[in-house]
Amino acid sequence: MNIYESDKLLAEYLLFHYGAPEEILPYDFGPQSALDFAVRCVSLGVDASRVPAQAAALDLGCAVGRSSFELARFCQRVVGIDFSARFVAAARHLGEHGALGYSRLDEGALSTPLVAAVSAEIGRERVRFETGDAMDLRGDLGAFDVVLLANLIDRLTHPAHCLARLPALVKGGGQLVITSPYTWMEEFTPRENWLGTHSGIATGRTLEALTKILEPHFERVATLDLPFLIREHARKFQWSVAQCTRWIRR
Repeated sequence: MNIYESDKLLAEYLLFHYGAPEEILPYDFGPQSALDFAVRCVSLGVDASRVPAQAAALDLGCAVGRSSFELARFCQRVVGIDFSARFVAAARHLGEHGALGYSRLDEGALSTPLVAAVSAEIGRERVRFETGDAMDLRGDLGAFDVVLLANLIDRLTHPAHCLARLPALVKGGGQLVITSPYTWMEEFTPRENWLGTHSGIATGRTLEALTKILEPHFERVATLDLPFLIREHARKFQWSVAQCTRWIRR
């Protein structure tokens, strides 16, 4: 079974995307700067001052949709695509109803009921969600002013196939934002397909490989670190640091 279709991962990602700080991290000594990752992918990753009026955005690997809704703060049309049918169903429910109940695992069989909610300030009608394969997207998607890939590339079987499609998806002068902690695992990506690896041998860092692939079509204009925190239960967390790069379509 695909782990991204499980109850456990769905609940973890709803909390990761929509949980209030105190719902995720009750310890005042914890890494508060790692919260609200899905929001920061947009607020820090995208230069909103460069986004034109009536802009369209694509959130590729949208999971349960928080970044898609955040893009709708300044984009008139947003498409969120994810491979997980469970994630997309949850995102659609949030788009239609504005809220979705779920259970946060605390310890053992103990859990706490919570509600994921989209801010009333956001026009949810601007966002639609669909299932899709980032390595084999439908051909009639069109081009967008903003394309976001948040923590996606190191979970693809062949990330280069996804990257090859990006020049056609971003309008001239448009923004491409990619975040990833570059956690390459053979569970998701065969070693020979890791970015920065050739024939199973490490040849460089992921950013070097990204630059080589994207530079003919994009200019990298910003690079920053975005920490993030995923809560598994009350006393176990995943703290990671994604590298965020912003590119402008030539």
